[in-house]
Amino acid sequence: MTAPIRVLIADDQMMVRQGFTVLLDAEPGIEVVGQAVDGLDAVAKVAELAPDVVLMDIRMPGLGGIEATHRITAAPGATARVLVLTTFDLDEYVYEALRAGASGFLLKDASAEELAQAVRVVADGQALLAPTITKRLIAEFARVTRSARTARTPRQGRAGDLTERETEVLSLIAQGLSNAEIAERLVVAEQTVKTHVGRILVKLGLRDRTQAAVFAYETGLVRPAGY
Repeated sequence: MTAPIRVLIADDQMMVRQGFTVLLDAEPGIEVVGQAVDGLDAVAKVAELAPDVVLMDIRMPGLGGIEATHRITAAPGATARVLVLTTFDLDEYVYEALRAGASGFLLKDASAEELAQAVRVVADGQALLAPTITKRLIAEFARVTRSARTARTPRQGRAGDLTERETEVLSLIAQGLSNAEIAERLVVAEQTVKTHVGRILVKLGLRDRTQAAVFAYETGLVRPAGY
């Protein structure tokens, strides 16, 4: 029997924490193991409870969700994946949260079905980005790369380890395509795409597709059209 996905909910609003707890505990294969009232509490609870997924509010008193996300994902041996909670899909902090290591975002008004699906997707190692956020990320990366085209980070050299096909797959990931969409575009089996994605993450030392997209744009390996 497969162990349930362990979830920690971090939000300074008690009604949000309790509401999400009720919704998720009613879902098969998902178990809420704890709640955190702010970022510091979230970091401590992750170390104590070892959840698979953290639902992280961005705006909290004291230590906010962005710094908490960074501390959680940057910790040695970190395995918890962070799913950012936001009120608006164009929240100004979503970009920074993803750069801090979040695996995706979820609107607070999501349905029970959407919430459960989001937890399962992130727990499975996939990224969860809505089209509006993907477009906004691309625009932000375009702005950043315009202002720092000559900047070069140590991670850029690792792109040379990718094969031509892996580079092509990475480009499509950065454009927000799913494995199924990439498979259709390249006329290959979806399992083949999954294999390529896995190799890309290993070669680049990245955790998931979100980090791969960030890597692609920040290093200039992929550039938005028109830039």
